[in-house]
Amino acid sequence: MELNTIGNKVIKLTKKVGAFINNERKNFSISDVENKGLHDFVSYVDKQAEQKLVDGLKEIIPESGFITEEKTAGHSNEEYIWIIDPLDGTTNFIHNLTPHAISIALQHKSNTIMGVIYELGADEIFYSWQGTPVFCNQKQIRVTGAKNISHGLIATGFHINDFNRLQNHLKVVEHVVKNSHGIRRHGSAATDLAYVAAGRFDGFFEYGLSVWDVAAGAFLVKQAGGKVSDYSGGGNYLYGREIIAGNFGIFNNLLEIINKTM
Repeated sequence: MELNTIGNKVIKLTKKVGAFINNERKNFSISDVENKGLHDFVSYVDKQAEQKLVDGLKEIIPESGFITEEKTAGHSNEEYIWIIDPLDGTTNFIHNLTPHAISIALQHKSNTIMGVIYELGADEIFYSWQGTPVFCNQKQIRVTGAKNISHGLIATGFHINDFNRLQNHLKVVEHVVKNSHGIRRHGSAATDLAYVAAGRFDGFFEYGLSVWDVAAGAFLVKQAGGKVSDYSGGGNYLYGREIIAGNFGIFNNLLEIINKTM
């Protein structure tokens, strides 16, 4: 199948699973929440949504493997690998807050070739695949043209239980707060990256993230004309548990600030 055909099928599946998540939220109770670790929450909604995504994506590419947050499916050197977060922003979801999102990336021989993020609260789906621009609900989007953080709005996040780097992270936050239009913390890295791709945020940085948090969003940022790296400026942002993203000017600013501080 061509990527365009695959992508449209993924979008259709994502909307279907998103409708399931939204419907479950209507009667969701805090008693349905399980703890995977300190401040690390999961519910039957995450698990069932992930299973629905895995089942649907297997139908689209039967020979594919999976990297999933809830370990519903695995991989063994398949040519195509799906990277799935069924509900990025679970803490927001269980408190009936937005944003929370479905995040799906597709890799071919370890290269990301597709990203789809569905932010359920605003009913916005961000998507792109190799060779295409980035769209939000069929409207083309792109990163901003802000030259430095003094002209930008920056997003970040705070890891739920890894506090070893928190003080240095807060120093970066302080610098950004004092020298930018402001800083935002939404609690969904996938959504933050989609918003960078859409030009709503000018940049984003966070540590302690997993590959399923960032794979789709990082791809969208790059497809939308932005730049992504780890904190040293290298390419280990998928598995290195740290990421900087933004347009080129903002990216360079954030990289410099983070290198001085962290």
